[in-house]
Amino acid sequence: MCNRLTVMAVLVLGASALAQTGGAQSRPAADRRDPQIARQEPMPHLLYLPAGYGTNGGGKRWPLVLFLHGAGESGHDLERVKKHGPPRLVSEGKQFPFILVSPQTDHGWRPEELGRLLDSIESQYAVDRSRVYVTGLSMGGFGTWATVAAFPDRFAAAVMICGGGDPKQASRVKDTPLWVVHGELDDVVPIARSRAVVQALEQQGAKPRFTVYPDARHDSWTATYNNPRVYRWMLQQRRTPTATSSAPAP
Repeated sequence: MCNRLTVMAVLVLGASALAQTGGAQSRPAADRRDPQIARQEPMPHLLYLPAGYGTNGGGKRWPLVLFLHGAGESGHDLERVKKHGPPRLVSEGKQFPFILVSPQTDHGWRPEELGRLLDSIESQYAVDRSRVYVTGLSMGGFGTWATVAAFPDRFAAAVMICGGGDPKQASRVKDTPLWVVHGELDDVVPIARSRAVVQALEQQGAKPRFTVYPDARHDSWTATYNNPRVYRWMLQQRRTPTATSSAPAP
């Protein structure tokens, strides 16, 4: 009888402990391997720190990639940001040799907000400011162009996927190495949007990379973000850091 009471007491205590730890903050076992941290300030974003960050006395500075999602991932649930691109790959176990910042918006991309986010990250983490990059897909592709145009001295390189931008801003983008990607059969954002900015950059003397997937529709991002050459190219680019401000250039 005594043994039965002891077993019952253990079961009750165990159930109580599970109830205390199984609230809203708990995640399924499959998600515990995801090292991305959900943060809300200065705007909602996921933060990934590479393996080895903070070791060796913390003296190393790391590249940073800013990823801008598409319209379908907009809202107030950061789990949606993991649907595509680098955040998805990290959630599936991929390791990158850079800090990854993946913000979420519910009103489209505003460069001034992204500037404040980068200012905050750079003040808190060991960021190599000569190797800060931006990439995005669809709405995030448009956001990539707009953000580089707003901060022409901030980014070492950019990768713009199935997006576009204002060709009149080419003079502000021309000095940032840019890789443009689009699907020939895209029926959401016509490839003409990418061709227009590439042509405008070439008229400014720039030499952007332009990759066209002849059989792809809107999803030209999966093949791009699965391509190691894209990351190697990005990380090879460097920019001499200058004083930065979250306010877009006039």
